[in-house]
Amino acid sequence: MLSQHTQVYRGLLRELKRSSLPPHKINPALSSNFRRLAEQARRSDPVLEDLRNALIFLAAQREHRVLLDRYNPLVDLTAEERIHATARRVGLDMPITHQPENDK
Repeated sequence: MLSQHTQVYRGLLRELKRSSLPPHKINPALSSNFRRLAEQARRSDPVLEDLRNALIFLAAQREHRVLLDRYNPLVDLTAEERIHATARRVGLDMPITHQPENDK
């Protein structure tokens, strides 16, 4: 059976893989820092609790991003694109704005 320290460390690595961009590519500095903290957790219970909290935070942050993308698809649009998308959502279409040409 795996120790609690190993389970938490592996859970952290799994969450880092799931939330990384590009997928499944972990930043080596992050993994080495978490490994160092996991080794320290063998000697100290508060460090193990901190690692558990970090694991919960990473999972919640990933889930938040998924829900935000699912229920708010306009989050990454510019203001003008957001207005057009909102108008289309309620069955309207934005009028084409007049672009005056400069006379020479």
